[in-house]
This record gives sequence, C-alpha cells and structure tokens, in this order.
Amino acid sequence: MQAPSSELQTFEEHCQTLYTASDPNRRAAAEAALMQLSTSPAYIPQCQYVLDHSALSQAQVIASNALQKLVLQFWNQLSHAQRLDHRNHALNFLANKPRCEHYVAVSLGQLVANITKLGWLDSVEHQQIVSEVGKFLSAGGEHVGLGLQLLEQLVNVMNSASNMRSLTQHRKVAGHFRDTCLFDIMQQALLVQSPNAENATILEKSLNLVLACLSYDFIGTSLDEAAEELGTIQAPTSWRPLMEDATTQQLLFDVYHATSPPHSSLALEVLVLLASIRRSLFSSDEQRNLFLAGFVRGSLHILQSQKGLSEHSNYHELCRLLARLKGSFQLSELVQVGEYAEWIASVAAFTVDSFKHWQWAANSLFYLLSLWSRLVASMPYLKGTTPSLLEKYVPQVITAFIQSRMELVRALLQPSSDQADLENPFDDEEQLMEQLETLPALCRFQLQQVLTYALSLFEPSARAYQDALALPLAQQMEPSVQLRLAQSEGELAWLVYIISMVLGSHGAPNANSENVQLVDGDLTAAVLQLLTLSDSAQCVHSRRDHMSHQHLNLAIIFFMQQFRKVYVGDQATSSSKVYSRLDERLALRDHVAVLGVLVNKILTDLQLRSSNLGTITKALQLFADLAGGYCSGKLMLKLEAVHRMLANHATADLPFLEEAANTRLRTLFFSTLCKLLFLDETHVSFKAFVAPLTSLLTSLSAETMPSPQMRAALTGALRDLRGIVSACSNRRTYSLFFDWIYPDFTPLFQRAASMYYDSPDLTTPLLKLYAELVHNKTQRLTFDSSSPNGILLFRDMSAVLVAYGSRILEYKVPVGGDAYACKYKGISICLTVFARALSGNYVNFGVFALYGDRALADCLEVMIKLCLSMRLDEIFVYPKVTRAYFMLIELLMRNHATMVVELDTSVLRHICLSLQEGLKSYEVAISSQCAAALEHLAAFHFQQLTEERERPAKRHLQAHLHNEPGLFSGQLEVLLHMVVFEDCANQWSLSRPLLALILTNSDFFARWKEEALAHQAGNHERQQKLALAFEKLMTDVQPNLDAKNRDRFTQNLTLFRHEMKNIF
Repeated sequence: MQAPSSELQTFEEHCQTLYTASDPNRRAAAEAALMQLSTSPAYIPQCQYVLDHSALSQAQVIASNALQKLVLQFWNQLSHAQRLDHRNHALNFLANKPRCEHYVAVSLGQLVANITKLGWLDSVEHQQIVSEVGKFLSAGGEHVGLGLQLLEQLVNVMNSASNMRSLTQHRKVAGHFRDTCLFDIMQQALLVQSPNAENATILEKSLNLVLACLSYDFIGTSLDEAAEELGTIQAPTSWRPLMEDATTQQLLFDVYHATSPPHSSLALEVLVLLASIRRSLFSSDEQRNLFLAGFVRGSLHILQSQKGLSEHSNYHELCRLLARLKGSFQLSELVQVGEYAEWIASVAAFTVDSFKHWQWAANSLFYLLSLWSRLVASMPYLKGTTPSLLEKYVPQVITAFIQSRMELVRALLQPSSDQADLENPFDDEEQLMEQLETLPALCRFQLQQVLTYALSLFEPSARAYQDALALPLAQQMEPSVQLRLAQSEGELAWLVYIISMVLGSHGAPNANSENVQLVDGDLTAAVLQLLTLSDSAQCVHSRRDHMSHQHLNLAIIFFMQQFRKVYVGDQATSSSKVYSRLDERLALRDHVAVLGVLVNKILTDLQLRSSNLGTITKALQLFADLAGGYCSGKLMLKLEAVHRMLANHATADLPFLEEAANTRLRTLFFSTLCKLLFLDETHVSFKAFVAPLTSLLTSLSAETMPSPQMRAALTGALRDLRGIVSACSNRRTYSLFFDWIYPDFTPLFQRAASMYYDSPDLTTPLLKLYAELVHNKTQRLTFDSSSPNGILLFRDMSAVLVAYGSRILEYKVPVGGDAYACKYKGISICLTVFARALSGNYVNFGVFALYGDRALADCLEVMIKLCLSMRLDEIFVYPKVTRAYFMLIELLMRNHATMVVELDTSVLRHICLSLQEGLKSYEVAISSQCAAALEHLAAFHFQQLTEERERPAKRHLQAHLHNEPGLFSGQLEVLLHMVVFEDCANQWSLSRPLLALILTNSDFFARWKEEALAHQAGNHERQQKLALAFEKLMTDVQPNLDAKNRDRFTQNLTLFRHEMKNIF
C-alpha cells in the first residue's frame, strides 16, 4: 500500500513545521500528527514509501525512526521474510543514496543493526550481514564511509544489552557474533586505513570501527565504560596473528605521525586498547616482549620528536598510553627492552615538563602520577642486574609535582584574566584526593630526600606566615600582606596534605622501621608547630573568613585523621619512635599528650570557627573517630578538655550549636559525647550530663502557645536527644535514657507532633528520634519480665505517629513546594518507625487486643492510610519512601498477616499491586522484599485454605477473593515470567513464593499453561517439549509447603528454566 503524493506532501509539511516553526503550538500539533506513524505495524509500508519518494531529509529521518520503533515494538508479529525485507530495504536506500544526510544514515544504520541482532539466531541470512555490508566497502567512493559506519553501529549494538532480550540471550548472540564476524570486521577496518589516506572521513570512521572492535565485551564481564581504569582486553586466540604482527602497531603509529586530531588522537586511543591485550594471547614470552618493544619504541619516537604534542587530545592520549604500559607490563619486562634507558629518561623529562606546564596539562597529570607510582610499587619484585634508573628520576618527578602545586597557589591569587578559568583543587575534595592518592608510594621510595625537600619548602613558608601574622592588625589589612598571608596558607595547605598522605600510608606503626617512625615524627612536629600560628586567637579572628585559611585548617584536620589512623589507634604503642621525636621537639611525650593537642584543636574549631560548616563537619568527624576507638576513647577520658565538654555542652559554651547551618551536626556531637560518657560513669553522671536538656525540656513543656523561639529550641533539643539515644548501645545505657525521658517529656513530643506537623524542620528530627528510640539494635531494648516499658514505649510511639500521621494526611503541599521535604519524607520515616517497632521483639502485640487498647490498631490504621495516600508512581520515585514502604509491608505479611486480611479489599488490592510492581524493581533488595512479602501472604492464604476450623481470617480471605477474583493472580503471572524468562540476580528469592501462589491459584496456573501451549500451536515439536517441561515442573511436588517439598519444587523450577531457554 502506497501513500498518495498529496499525503506525502502533507507529511513533509508536518516535518518542516516540527523542525523549523517558531510557534510551539504548531510544532506540538505537527509532532502529534507525525506520532501516529509509529502506533501500528500497518504504517510500515508508509514509512518505506516516504523513504523511497521523499527528498526531504527531515521526512526521511522521521520515517526511519518510526520504522525502527515499529519493527522493534512489533517484532514478534513480523515473519522472518518481513524482517529481512525491512533490513534489505534500509541497506538498499543507503546504497542508492550514499550522500543522504548523516543523521538519516545513522538512523537507518541503527535499524539494520537492531534487526540483525534480534534475528541473529533465527536465520542464517542475518548472520551474513558482514558480507552484505562488505559490498559497500568494495563499491568505493562515499559507500566506503557508509559501510564503515554500518559496521561500527553493528558492533556497538551487538555489544550492548537491551531490554528486549534477557542477558543470557544477549550474551549468546554477542558470543556468536564475536566468534564468527568480529575478527573479519577488525581486519577490514585495518585494511582501509592508510597513513596517507586522502579521505579523512574514511580514516576517522575506520579508526572508530577499530576502537569499537577492541572495546567489545569479549567474555561478558560488562566493564564500566565510565571507569578510568581499563580492564584487560580478552581478545580470542584467533586474533593472535594480528596482534603479533608488528605492522599492526606500526600502522597506528604511522597514522599518528602523518595526521592531526581527531585522527592522530584516535590512533593513540586505539594503541591504548592494544596495550591492554591479555598476556596469555601471545604464543611466547618472546612475542610479548617484541609487542612491548614496539610500544616503547613508538612512544619514545613521539617523546623525542614532540610530534603532535602541542595538541591537547594527543597529549592526553599519550599520557594514557604511558600509564597503560605499566598497567599491562611488569617493570622487569620494561627494563629488558633495549631502549628502556632512553625511554625512562624521556618519560621523566616529559613528566617534569608537564608539571612545569600544569595549566596546560591539568587533566593528564593523574595518568603520569599513576605511571610513576606503579613503577615504584614494582621495585621490590624487580630481579636481575639491569638497573631501573628510578632512583635517579623519581625524586625529580616528586619535586616537580610539589613545585607545580606551589605555582598553582600563586597563579590562583593572580588577578589576571588568564587565570579566571583555573580550578582550585581544594574546592573539590574528590579531585584533590585523586591528585594525592598516588603520592605515598612515590614519596616512600626516597623518603629522606622527599622529607628534606618538603621541609625546605615548609619552613620558609611557615616563617613568612609567622612574620605576616606578627605585623600590627592595621598593617595586616594591606593588600600586599593579605596576598602574602593567602599565599603562605595555600602553600602550607598543599604541603600538609602531602605530608598527611605519606604518613597515613604507613599502616600499623609496629610494621614501620625506626627510621620511618623518626621521619614521621619530624613531619608531625612541623605540622603541630604550625598549629600554634593558625589557631592563635588573633589569627582565627582575622583570617577565619578567608578561603585560604579554611583550606589550611581543613588540611591540618586531615593530617590529624591520618595521624590518628596510624599512631593513636588501638594498635599504637607509646614506645613508637614518633613519640620520642615529638618529646624532643615539642615536649609531647606520649599518647595522652598528643591526644590532648588533637582534642584542643577540635575544641578551638567548635568555639572559634563555628560559622564554617566544612570545618565543623570535619572536626566533629575527627572527634567521633577518636571517641570510637576503645583505647583512644579511654585515653580521652584522662583529658581535662574532654571533661569540660562533658560538663559544659550548652549553646553558651559551644557557639557552633547556635548556628543554623550546623543543626544537623548536633546529633553527631552529642552521640560522640555520650560514647565517652558511657565509657566511664565515675566522673560525670548521666543526670548531670542531661541537666541542661532537663531544664530546657521542662521550660518547653510549660509553654502553652507555640512560638518561633520554642520551635527552634525544641528542634535543637530533638537532634541532641537523637544523638544521645544513638550512643546507647546496651541495656544499661538505654535504660538510663528511657527512665529519664519517660514519662516526663514524652507528652511534649506528642504535642509537638500535633502543633508542628506542617513544619518538617521540626517533625523530621522528632520522627528520627523515635526511629532511633524504638530501634532494638544490639538487643539494647531488653526489659525485665515484670517491666511494662516495652508496651509503654510502643504506646508512646503510637501516639506520636497517630498525631502526626492523621494530620499530614490532610496536608496539601504549597504550590511550588518540595513534595518530598514537606510530606513524603515524614511519611517514609513514619513507616520506618512503625516497622522497627514491629520487628523489635520487645512488645507482645496480643496484649493490645486482649485489653481493648487501640494503640496498635490506631497506628496500623494511620500507617495504612499514609500508604494509600501515595500513588504507586510516588512510592517508587523516592528511594527512601520505597525502602521504608516495602520493609513495613514485608513485616506485616510476616508477623501480622491476620491483621492485614482484615483490611478492606481495596486496601489489599493496593498492597498487592504495589508488590507486583516492586517485583519488577531493578533494586535487588526491593524485589527480594516483595517476593518475601508475597511468600508470607501466599503461605498464610494456603494455611487458611487447608485449615479445617472456620477462622475469621479464612472468611476475610474468601470475601476478598469474591470481591476481587484476580487479587493474587497478577503477582503469579509476573513471577512466572520473571523466573522463567528473565535473568535476575535474585532468582532464588523470586522463586520462593511460586509454589504457594500456584497451590492457591491453581485455576489461573492451569490457564496460563494452556495459553503458553496454545501460542505454540504452529510448531508441534516445540509444543510437545513445552508440555513435557510443564509436566516435569510439578513432578513429585505435593500440595503442601513443607521445607522438603519446597526444595524439590525449587530444583524442578531450575530445570524448567533451563529447558524453557533451550526450547525458545
């Protein structure tokens, strides 16, 4: 059927309107009209007619995209002949119109590649695609470029998994394509290349095709393409002659020397991949050494000639290639290459020059540092007499890098417009750590030499800093002095970070030699001496708002973290030579003295740098880490500064608590304090510690009218309380907290939940407090058999959740407001609180119904209403809501199925639908939870069906199924499809509910089986095999849910899956 010319003209007008009209309404109308073309396979002939008769490129690409969508969407409705016809039609179009627009060719190429992949195992014709495309290569002219592009798209599609086929099916096709076609494609791509190729487009496309071939996932490991670190390329053995042929390498180096970017950089990129070829591919060590020698000579030629290195892309790829050589080859192999001495000297000169011109090569420095770090790391394994020459060049590399960081500091302070685009690594912690992570191995290689150089820079910079700070305050405000202070702070920050990385890499102190410990002592003494300058009251008051001062302070905290890991941990001993050196230099003779310096530093930051969120965060994390170690925590209790904090932790003593930006950090601070408090009760009692909070909560309880001041004070107190209860790790400490808080202050929390339900800044910490309070971690909620505390805790929690939940149900999010922050976050925390209380095992829930207490029933009712208030798409759009929701549903199904079946049919339908959608989640934990919930519900259903006595739960289930006959069949259908046809990481978890669902939905299962057999009516042999597979599935499976019977069904299901894959 062909579209008349008038309809073609209308179609073209719509296409032009869509791409060129300025009126959005006209574009929307045109798009709606064009969308009709991709709604039914009946429109396939019209798409092909447009391609054959329209000269408008916009019309061609829209028709091609629609054709691709139709073919993929209705693939199963097309015959083998039709699929081949659509593929051949696209190839003929490209053959007849080789000068069509690039985007049209790309769209049609994607169509050809997708059809080929989907039909690969169905017919031999699809597997002959390479010979079909080969006709383009032999035709010459523009056809060669089209042929190379088609092959590249084909390789990429074959290498990519799609949702139209399972992962197993994808790997089967990809593996067959690899074994039969990929090598031929690689060879054709290399044959087209020539260093003197006149057609630059063809050269570029051939290089891209080689890249695609080498980037192929040869063994199905699905490497992360975004990762910087390349894996080994597992090329098949059949590729050996090509890889061992020296002309392959030489061709690419020749292309590099004869061309400019993008061709030259693409050639280097291909060489990077070639250097990653697996070791076992080569027939002998001699062949592999020849392969390495080719890379050494080729890269050496580039380094010596400097050909193309003025281009950024070439420079970057060469750095990647150098780093990759050490990643793929051992140092012992490199030193055996004849040109090694020249090569290592050239690489060293290249590296030093790169550091000198760091502004130009900033993105490539990581690879050079990685190269030298790996070279040095291999030194202990180097055998033989051939020198590595690293002792000569590594110090040059380190000093050049450190000097480049000093120059970076000065450049960032220059007002010149040339520096406007410079990025300060201190502003991006991830980038900073990336630059520093390779340094420890390099520095340890020549530790004494590096120390001498670092201190030669550190001491003058510290002296200049001291001199500038000694000037009168008025003089310090002068621009030249401010510049000098900022420069000194920047330089010192870099040096402290470098010192920290070296010290932190030493591991356990007892494993280090005395010489290393003495070096660490010298480095530590230098940094701690700097502390007397940077933390002086005058310096903090005048400099704390300057970014350079903040960077220096963060560097010092980072140093203290590294020192803690090595010399303050539980493995550290006071006999370490570090402490003898610190005693000589600073009179700090043991752990306690140094720990006192660290704690005083933290206290200084909390008191004097309270407005700097980054500093407070890092300081409190250091405080928490110090208190978290058993030995270091015990030692901290010997410090007067710690006792001052335990006795004086009100906002007046620690101004950082009053800063709004630091509100969330209050929880961490009080948690750390209480960890120290609970280590030793003899110094400060719990009641004395909470006295300020007792006074505050008492005054707040007396308030009758809400006010902003009351809300702010209560918000801070709630965060403090959460920190305290999170530190209660055992029965003794939890009982101390509970006996203090209940019942004196819990009514205040219930009142707050009612009054401030629409203020998430208060309700979030309130609900999180209860999430922590009801959490029975480490079995801390263990009450005496005569104690009602477990029930009292649940009743109190229920009152808070009902007060908040019943009101938030009616709350409307303001226009333009954040729905998650205002509403859904609170709901997710409520669900978490309730789930933790249900799973805590400290409440006998039967008591509530027995004595007519509505605490459980009311709370469950409100939680169910909260769940129903969210649409399914809203549940899944917020990950925290999703996790909390399914955690609660799984718990209810496991322990409270009787209560669940008492709910209305509409409610149970909503829950079952949500579980059905959750099964399809890409997050394994969610789908496994949904499967577990279904398993509990189906098992409960089966139990009630086989129960002789007529119980209320059985009547409820019968009523639900009468109102909604397909209540459970949807989940069974989804599970059957997933377990049988899809490759899921949690197959076992998903299979567990199947037996119970089949036993309780036997009629639906029989219908599903009949429909599956009916679909194979045209293939009698396949139908018979399928019927036999279904029969084996239930062989020896009894109608019960005993453990042995379940295991037998699971074994049968595994065999059934295998047979189904063979059949289809």
